[in-house]
Amino acid sequence: MHQARIKFVNKDRSEFFATLKKRVDVYFKENKCSKHANSSMIVKTITLLLAYIVPFILLLIFQPSFGLSMLLWFVMGVGVAGIGMSVMHDAIHGAYSSKKSTNEWLGYSLNLLGGSVFNWRLQHNVLHHTYTNVVEMDEDIQDKLVLRFNPHGKVKRFHQLQWVYAFFFYGILTLYWVLLKDFVQFFKFTSNGVNNDSAAKNAVTLTKIILLKVVYFFVLLAAPVLFFGIPFSEVLAGFLLMHFIAGLILTVIFQLAHTVEGTSHPRPNESGAIENDWAIHQLNTTVNFSRHNKWISWYVGGLNFQVEHHLFPRVCHVHYPAIAPIVKQTAEEFGIPYMENETFFQAVQSHIATLQRFGKLPDLNEAIA
Repeated sequence: MHQARIKFVNKDRSEFFATLKKRVDVYFKENKCSKHANSSMIVKTITLLLAYIVPFILLLIFQPSFGLSMLLWFVMGVGVAGIGMSVMHDAIHGAYSSKKSTNEWLGYSLNLLGGSVFNWRLQHNVLHHTYTNVVEMDEDIQDKLVLRFNPHGKVKRFHQLQWVYAFFFYGILTLYWVLLKDFVQFFKFTSNGVNNDSAAKNAVTLTKIILLKVVYFFVLLAAPVLFFGIPFSEVLAGFLLMHFIAGLILTVIFQLAHTVEGTSHPRPNESGAIENDWAIHQLNTTVNFSRHNKWISWYVGGLNFQVEHHLFPRVCHVHYPAIAPIVKQTAEEFGIPYMENETFFQAVQSHIATLQRFGKLPDLNEAIA
């Protein structure tokens, strides 16, 4: 279904978001602070970029033993996930800085990780944030190969075990991303109208994606072998380990916001309408976790404050802990559920329970009745 055909229809409590937005604006005004990055965010950006770049330099210069080499690739994987969650994510949303150029340059950090900014902006900023958990539009909860992330797709027998094997597939997400996903998405978004650029502009975009991929794979896979004499088998093993760690972290963190117990998966009616206010829809489809864990909040870029992020994506995540109480109080005043899991492990358990629920085969007796 084309995005232009889906719209949100305000039925009631449409004043919720207007009230909430005023209160959040008052918070920033009274505290005389910007909605964008602060000094701690800049320190975090530098730290995470170094966590990705420095281990690679050490690998090339010192060429340590295989075990130590794998440890450095492991750290790079942690850095990849951290940059994705804490740096490029805010930048591409326009939340990192009030300056467009700063957001653009920091958004290009995704290119360092082998991904395409163009596709991410369409898939994440436009589709996921506008149509959260609407299976027709939100790729994040659409069925993936052997994984079922919503109650509307066809359940198959092997889905009963998806709560076991899902985490392996999470680990290959970023590898699939850098190899194929960007090309699959580019042609998909072009054919379905999500990407409405001209043919000439799309040719330039596709060329850029191809060239960036070539440079990425050359630097990480070819250069260590050609210029530093490191065995290709060792480089490949480290590269795969880096992506497995990054993919596992990124996918789990993103899944804990929407594929957990309590979230809804509404579908548009025959006229293409979601019968709900957009802001309330965000609270109905999004769950926070570990709000009071400062280390997790630092590393995952505020993605544990997904409710606040979906309502205020152009506010830098470093401010989410401060505005979360405002969001929660306002939601309670309007009788809107504010969903959260207190700890990371509770969130993971909720995700596993959801995978189990979506993997259950239909009860034939109930179907017949």
